[in-house]
Amino acid sequence: MKAAFYSRQGAAREVLQVGELPIPQPGPNEVRVKIHSSGVNPSDWKVRRGGFGRGLMAPLIIPHSDGAGVIDAVGAGAPDRVGERVWIWNGQWKRPHGTAAEYIVVPTEQAVKLPDSMGFAEGACLGIPALTANHAVRLAGLRQGMQVLISGGAGSVGHYAIQMAKIRGARVIATVSSRQKAEHAKSAGADVVINYREEDVGSRVKQETGGSGVDAVIEVDLTRNAPLYPLVLRPHATVVVYGMSQNEALLPSLWLMQNSITLRLFLIYEISASDRKASIDELTEWLHSGRLTHTIARRLPLQAIAEAHEIVESGNVMGSVVLDIS
Repeated sequence: MKAAFYSRQGAAREVLQVGELPIPQPGPNEVRVKIHSSGVNPSDWKVRRGGFGRGLMAPLIIPHSDGAGVIDAVGAGAPDRVGERVWIWNGQWKRPHGTAAEYIVVPTEQAVKLPDSMGFAEGACLGIPALTANHAVRLAGLRQGMQVLISGGAGSVGHYAIQMAKIRGARVIATVSSRQKAEHAKSAGADVVINYREEDVGSRVKQETGGSGVDAVIEVDLTRNAPLYPLVLRPHATVVVYGMSQNEALLPSLWLMQNSITLRLFLIYEISASDRKASIDELTEWLHSGRLTHTIARRLPLQAIAEAHEIVESGNVMGSVVLDIS
């Protein structure tokens, strides 16, 4: 099969290769998926570069955890799902071979049925961006009438989180870094958009909430944004953290304690089986009802994987970057 891979960490064009590798065979309770689309996420380039001290887990890595395609073989004990269109979660988590290839083998539960109304490219956006957004919104306990601040509202996770918060009836304030990104966040349904490079976020949030602060924050970068919390949160609010830019963050801990603020941190790859099922069930309902908009920023062939990584690594893209595999 044709696959993209690397055997050492470093810059995209220095380490990524495209070539032929053996077609994998499904084991017990596994399915093999013929991949049509592979999603590129920030975690993919961070691991490829060795970020946060992560080394190679195997001599050869096929990257990417997200993808979509068609099941073409099943292993012993797995349900007969041959021909089923699916999307994949945790494709390359704790295993060396991800979705940047013509085939991948995963446990049957990690291949989720893709609605007939959705394309494979959109399906390749679900495993990390959409599930992260859904789990964050669930942990925040958003419901009708609540106010939430979503940082990074133009990012792949943020754009989904805005839509999901609005489905639950919340009023959404989103932060962005440019006027173009502001329009993108508004297209998802954000009620208020703050360009943090041009405005004082704390003052604007106080103004928009009548001085009370928001009920919840969905946080893309705890390291950078933690100092803002005393300016934007009401007492007994919740902060849900799904990302950070450094290993450690300096927290206004006394203020957080005095105001009974709840911090919820999670890594989407490691949420519990019950939380995963709840998120997938809710996401599936919304997908079938067509309530979510999926933003594909760029579609590139597998051979252009280095360019795809560079685009995501730049941080300037709005929407997901997807590789067309077959």
